[in-house]
Amino acid sequence: MVYTSDDPIVARQLEEIGCCAIMPLGSLIGSGLGILNPHTLSLIIERANVPVLVDAGLGTASEAAFAMELGCDGVLMNSAIAHARQPLMMADAMRQAVISGRGAFLAGRMPTHVTARASSPGAGLITG
Repeated sequence: MVYTSDDPIVARQLEEIGCCAIMPLGSLIGSGLGILNPHTLSLIIERANVPVLVDAGLGTASEAAFAMELGCDGVLMNSAIAHARQPLMMADAMRQAVISGRGAFLAGRMPTHVTARASSPGAGLITG
């Protein structure tokens, strides 16, 4: 398992030399800035044949959920929990976020559209 930047080329090279997992940062370690570049993280996830674990920069539960929604296999936590006002509460929030984010990833996100699309049927409406 190796900690690395969010560079997809470096991640591929690390996998090729035999790393059993890739652990890219979301942002600088201990910064709590969250995932600064979801595009590069997504590229790493799409191309990896080993687990991908975000290993730095997450500061709150929504960021952990986002990492999991992108398709990460897990997240590693320390500062976000250790520096929270209520560490046990934050640890529980992180646990729930990881479960929720993984569920959302596995369920599959709805397709995105640039224009609005009603989800209710338009046929059979009474019009006046």
